[in-house]
Amino acid sequence: MADTESFYIYFYSGHKGQFGHEFFRFEIDEKGRLSYANDSKYRRDSLIEKSLKLSPTMLNEIKRIVEDSEIMSESDDKWPPRDDVNGRINLEITMGKRKISFETAKISSLSDIVDTRDPEGLRVLYYLIQDFKCLIMSLISLHFKIKPIA
Repeated sequence: MADTESFYIYFYSGHKGQFGHEFFRFEIDEKGRLSYANDSKYRRDSLIEKSLKLSPTMLNEIKRIVEDSEIMSESDDKWPPRDDVNGRINLEITMGKRKISFETAKISSLSDIVDTRDPEGLRVLYYLIQDFKCLIMSLISLHFKIKPIA
C-alpha cells in the first residue's frame, strides 16, 4: 500500500453498566496520529486520554496487520447486533478506496462467537482487535514511561 493513500482506523469497545459508561477507544489517521482513550469508573478511575505520533515504519506495520487479517473482506451482516448494556464494538477502517464499518455486540472471549451465524468472520475480528489492543497498549506504555529503563 502506498504511503500517500488514505488510511484511517477507529475502534471503540464499551458498555454501560454498574460503574457507568466504560470504554476503550483509539483512532489512527494517515499522518500517524494515534489518539487513545480509556474510561473506567471501577475503583473511581477517571478518563485516560493520550495522543502520540507514530513513525512511518509503525504506520506501515499497522497497515500490514490490517491487510494480513483480511478484515477488509468481511461483512457484519450476520454478526450479533450491538448491545449497549452488555457492550458493543465499532470498527471503521479506510485503506485507499476500501472502507469498512462494523458494529456488533462486545466479544469478551472466543467462546462468545461459537454459536453465532458467522463464527469465522467474528474470529477474524476478535484476533485483529486483540492484536490492536496489545500493540496500542505497548505503544502507550513505552511512549509515556515515567522512569526510563536503565
